[in-house]
Amino acid sequence: MTERPIGYYVHHHGAGHLTRARVIREATSLPVTLLGSRIGAEGIVLADDRLGDGFDGRDQAANRPNTLHYAPLDHDGIRSRVARISEWIAHARPLLMIVDVSVEVAMLARLASVPVLYVRLNGQRSDPAHLEAFRGAQALIAPFAQAMEDPSTPDWVRAKTYYAPGLSPALAAPGAPRDTVLVIVGEGGTSLTAAAIADAARACPDHTWRVVGNLPAPSDCPGNLVFAGWTDAMANEVAKASVVVGAAGDGVVALVMAADRPFVCIPEPRPFGEQHATASGLQRMGAAIVRPAWPDAHEWPATLAAARALAPEGRRALRDPQAATKLARWLEAHALTWIAQELAA
Repeated sequence: MTERPIGYYVHHHGAGHLTRARVIREATSLPVTLLGSRIGAEGIVLADDRLGDGFDGRDQAANRPNTLHYAPLDHDGIRSRVARISEWIAHARPLLMIVDVSVEVAMLARLASVPVLYVRLNGQRSDPAHLEAFRGAQALIAPFAQAMEDPSTPDWVRAKTYYAPGLSPALAAPGAPRDTVLVIVGEGGTSLTAAAIADAARACPDHTWRVVGNLPAPSDCPGNLVFAGWTDAMANEVAKASVVVGAAGDGVVALVMAADRPFVCIPEPRPFGEQHATASGLQRMGAAIVRPAWPDAHEWPATLAAARALAPEGRRALRDPQAATKLARWLEAHALTWIAQELAA
């Protein structure tokens, strides 16, 4: 077909962006090169662009154009990233650049004459920076079902969007689920505390509680509670659970819907109301029990019972087991379109 790669920019915040990139890369027959600051040895490693010790973030907002979200001045990491991405584009001549997510990287790729496919997360993203990134992209990819769309999304953005619910790693055959409440603590930051989880476990002594994620166990951990630490086999953990408790990030939601497990969703605060928009969609579709904050201990028996009582049709409407394959074929069609246009020029 072609040796020219597809570039895939992976945002550093949370684990979902890299997981999604791996799923898409494995599904497509085209070569895919990952670019990001937390991708290990899987691609082009970029310098860290976060504000660190000793950097005062001058002019963070005062002079920043409305079409950018993040453009601190005099930041060596950002200078290095821009140079490295531009250098790679010049030498690799990518067919497409998938950006998951960054308005600034999308604009940089577009300026470098590369067609952009922008991964669009849920939430109220009607600010000038998002809208111009959407406008400059050839198409948009939403890693959620169209039924989950935020009501505020403009019609032209919806029309430009390819919806791909269920971009999650393949599930191993789980067998019969164990009677376990699985609490997922994501890498994108959490308001959960070990003490609150311990109180919930004590209130439900007939359940085993298992916590996966980087949250240390409390000193007074009850006997029915296990803190298992982070795991790269999160899909298998979800598949074995009887009820899953977690936030409303795309990665967690995709795993839970794919495994068809009862879900208690507690959205975390995120920019542009992303998780609250997703949680609203889950509640609207009857796919999860949504709580605005971690319930009090005495509320947990009823909360778990309510999650188990939800009809599975709500969850099943929000997943597509062939999402990765369909997206890969759509992606390849886009790439071939651009090849044909270049040859005809």
